[in-house]
Amino acid sequence: MNKQDLIVRIVKDTGATKTQASRIVAVFLATVTKALKKGEAVTFVGFGTFKTSLRKAHTGRNPLTGGTIRIPKRKAVRFSAGKALKKAVN
Repeated sequence: MNKQDLIVRIVKDTGATKTQASRIVAVFLATVTKALKKGEAVTFVGFGTFKTSLRKAHTGRNPLTGGTIRIPKRKAVRFSAGKALKKAVN
């Protein structure tokens, strides 16, 4: 499922217009992104939790040249599935 499939499903299930559903999805994604950018965890009970973690700077290899390169520290997004989601999938 991609973003457009989600929008179509929201229109079908709620009776909202495609424009309204598209706006809702856009605002939802922007809100989650903004919270993660601030370092806040985003939790949906039963579904899961999105949070960020800090990856340390390290050295890596350039696959093209074989030389070593310095990879800077950065934030990574992590997702932990909730109990209800795990149960629904299995």
